[in-house]
Amino acid sequence: MVRRRLAREMVLKVLFQIDIGKVDVDLALETILEEEESCWVKEFVRSLVRGTIDNLDKIDEMINRFAREWTVDRMAGVDRNVLRLAVYEVLFLDDIPSAVSINEAVELAKIYGTEESSKFINGILGNIVRNVLA
Repeated sequence: MVRRRLAREMVLKVLFQIDIGKVDVDLALETILEEEESCWVKEFVRSLVRGTIDNLDKIDEMINRFAREWTVDRMAGVDRNVLRLAVYEVLFLDDIPSAVSINEAVELAKIYGTEESSKFINGILGNIVRNVLA
């Protein structure tokens, strides 16, 4: 579990670099993974980043649909990218329970977001799970 949480932190950092810094995906991955020794973590990070980026339009559409009075473009960069990762997991990864993805997103938001980020993210993800996966 700890390895997955650390991997998700790496994914968030990569997504943030790509989104805010306009860094190339491969360069962002290479930079974040250069000191990582675990092949499993490297593969998990690559797979989450690639999956999120490859499905970004659908993910952003889903976030926009369920984020009341907010659009992806207006969200704080950390919140936007935590949501993107979690929505990717919820919609596209059957081997990770939705509750786990939501919990991990909330924990990331508590660490990297603002005081309100975790509640904001939890609300949007809960909305998506109740309305899309139910």
